[in-house]
Amino acid sequence: MIRLILNLLWFFFGGWLAGLLWLVGGALLALTVVGLPWTFAAWRIASYSFWPFGREVVWQDNPHPVAGGLAVVLNVIWFLVAGWYIALSHLLIAVAEFISIIGIPFALKDLELAKLALAPVGRTIRDKR
Repeated sequence: MIRLILNLLWFFFGGWLAGLLWLVGGALLALTVVGLPWTFAAWRIASYSFWPFGREVVWQDNPHPVAGGLAVVLNVIWFLVAGWYIALSHLLIAVAEFISIIGIPFALKDLELAKLALAPVGRTIRDKR
């Protein structure tokens, strides 16, 4: 029940906007064709941005060595082009949320989103066990 309340509050107070921006960003990446490797990562982040409580971000289990190496290269390119400033925006929002005591659970999720924004390729979202 608490997850539902936290997710509804998150969604109402900005989760819908964060998720929508990640969806649009993924669509723009898909349009460029060059951005296709990052499109699905952006859409995974969008789903997490809409409804984060009760879910967690994990590295994909046992990636193929070549795919794992490619993920590192894609994450480095992502970090240089977009990841650092997206992560910075989530970090700034988290700082503002930490100031109010009631915002601490939301700040923790924004910190997870900041970490995810730094290197999204090779990660997956799953329900917490």
